[in-house]
Amino acid sequence: MPRKAPTSIFLIFLCLLLLAFYSLLLSRSAISLSPTHLRFRPRNLTTRYDASDSFNHIIREDINELTHRTRLVTSIQGPVESVSVLLPNWEVLVLVSHDTPLTSNLGVGGFYCFFPRNETSPANFSGVLPFTSATTFKCTLPNRNRRLQPFHQPVLTRFPERETNVISAAPVMPRWDFLAYECFSTETDVVLFVKGVNNRQGINKSPEEFGCVFGNDIKNAVKTPVTSSKQEVFRCRHPNLMELSISPSTTAAAKRIKVSIEINREKLVVPSVAYYTPPRRHMPSNPNPTSLLCATTMVYNVAKFLREWVMYYSKIGVDKFILYDNGSDDDLERVIKELNEEGDYNIERIFWVWPKTQEAGFSHSAVYAKDSCTWMMYVDVDEFIFSPSWLKNSSQPSKTMLKSLLSISSNGSIGQVSIKCNDFGPSDQKEHPAMGVIQGYNCRRQAEQRHKSILLLEAVDHSLLNVIHHFDLNNNHYNWKELPLEAAVINHYKYQAWPEFMTKFRRRVSAFVADWRTRVNPMSKDRTPGLGFQPIKPEGWENMFCDVKDDRLKLWTKKWFGTQTPQGLKMAWQL
Repeated sequence: MPRKAPTSIFLIFLCLLLLAFYSLLLSRSAISLSPTHLRFRPRNLTTRYDASDSFNHIIREDINELTHRTRLVTSIQGPVESVSVLLPNWEVLVLVSHDTPLTSNLGVGGFYCFFPRNETSPANFSGVLPFTSATTFKCTLPNRNRRLQPFHQPVLTRFPERETNVISAAPVMPRWDFLAYECFSTETDVVLFVKGVNNRQGINKSPEEFGCVFGNDIKNAVKTPVTSSKQEVFRCRHPNLMELSISPSTTAAAKRIKVSIEINREKLVVPSVAYYTPPRRHMPSNPNPTSLLCATTMVYNVAKFLREWVMYYSKIGVDKFILYDNGSDDDLERVIKELNEEGDYNIERIFWVWPKTQEAGFSHSAVYAKDSCTWMMYVDVDEFIFSPSWLKNSSQPSKTMLKSLLSISSNGSIGQVSIKCNDFGPSDQKEHPAMGVIQGYNCRRQAEQRHKSILLLEAVDHSLLNVIHHFDLNNNHYNWKELPLEAAVINHYKYQAWPEFMTKFRRRVSAFVADWRTRVNPMSKDRTPGLGFQPIKPEGWENMFCDVKDDRLKLWTKKWFGTQTPQGLKMAWQL
């Protein structure tokens, strides 16, 4: 008998513990089924601008300090209202309206994408879209969900264990290859960027086949004619704001106006994450003086190369740099900030998350920068222009050097200047040279390759069509000038040390060039001779593409940018 009392007490305690656990389980289920957690209607992204804002204001790092290591968490305890897009390689882009409160308390924790079948994947902060201020995250579509079609949008949450039944309300997730993704308003029209309509380079459908559609409700949307249809760029007229129930007196307030393209014959509206910004009735005067010469390029993880590129071009005449950042996750933002703080450089970073959109990004730059730049130079961070005459006639670099190549005629008819490239090989380098690419690579191929261009922005054709770094011009007023090799050449450090070159296999940025791993066009000039479809180092890579020893720019930059230190010669970008 004495032994039965402890046993009875233990059984009573165990029953109470099981009852408490069951009650807790029921309470969590009730929370997860509450109406606030069941809501999953993608919120329209918002563009706001005040009277003090510049037209189509862009978010800058030095203003908002929204980097890859901040703005990571939210004060919302339930699922975050969002809209998602399926990108290549099973990557999911999640966009969150800037209305959603965000903090920078890194200790709170991260986000997850919650998918059907109760599968999750980490949602990593990607960046803030400049023209809608939408916060973006990226996650990976789980393997089992790749067999569930159509794909449904995930729930963005910090607590995936609470979202068991939320996913049933999720809409279908649009795919990247058929999407309206960006919009820019000029004073006279709307420039809309759409993927999946004009799919083949050089074959563009007629503008009459489309219409621009403005509004969140397709039944009450306003339509305007499309005036141009080239590549991924469509231009159309502004909508009547009164028809959108927006009075002129309220256009400076928050507006959520979705915009897309309708394929008239199919009566099909392309899915869209693009939002329209109404034009101002009176354009503000530009607070900053126009730069005569700017440079733009699309970049990904180029932090280690940027200082050399910026410092070189600043010395010979580039006034401003505009970088379209294609989702970098290295120290690019830090390097940009440091260069800007040094005071001699003007670098603007535009977060351009959209994959394989180099041509569209360049088209965007031609309208975006028109009020701040007269000429725009389109060269990559591994490309350096120089003139052989500089080596003979100049003792120091000068900001007039590049501008002298433009050779503006008295009647101002030159709208684009093109310069041919010399492609350099690995030059026996096995890793990134500490002194930079100019000093590290000095052996190149014999034949000159494709050209790159410096463009007069007011000369660009209305269509904004561009191919391989050059644009169609308004031929009624402007001509295209190609410089001979003795006048100017570009050193293109294309085939670098293998650890650097193999990163190219991630993805090609051009919309019309096959990715390295895609088994098509093996003989294309966009491919590397002797290299297949996989990042497998060819035997003898270090000595490939070496027909001519060319030290001209190496010696010139060593003289102008080199400094003797106790540790030996250092280039300016190393200090």
